[in-house]
Amino acid sequence: MTTGFDRRRERGSDDPTTIRSLAVTVDDVVTALEAHQRADRPTVLRVTPPFAGRMRARLHVVGGEGRYEDSAAPLHIHPGAFVRQEVPSIPQVDDTEDELRRQGEYSVERHREFHETAVASWRESVRDGLVDRLPLETDAGSHTVEVKYLGRQRE
Repeated sequence: MTTGFDRRRERGSDDPTTIRSLAVTVDDVVTALEAHQRADRPTVLRVTPPFAGRMRARLHVVGGEGRYEDSAAPLHIHPGAFVRQEVPSIPQVDDTEDELRRQGEYSVERHREFHETAVASWRESVRDGLVDRLPLETDAGSHTVEVKYLGRQRE
């Protein structure tokens, strides 16, 4: 027999401190961080209520949602929070061009390849620095959850 307490747990809660773990794709974290650095509209990983023990964080551009007057607002998590260390800025086209010119090796084709390699290296450094636990800021204070990555290669 299911008790009222069990049914509430099944339906979820407006309280984000009920979250024990977040699932997120590695590609969503990398894409959100890249978009956050490149765009003038902040990109986050979003967790939408009702909240439960296991939740999913998805790529989201801030400002695309409606109002949440009668229920809890979604959590917006900065993509940098998923990475262990301070994430350097993604390589800019002008910077990689300048580097090649300093080396005396500039050509349009060489620049394209060099820039693609620099961006791929940046993305890999983000993937290598993912955290296993993440503090969520809630109205009740900081609440730490476990992070489960989808699409992550086993080490």
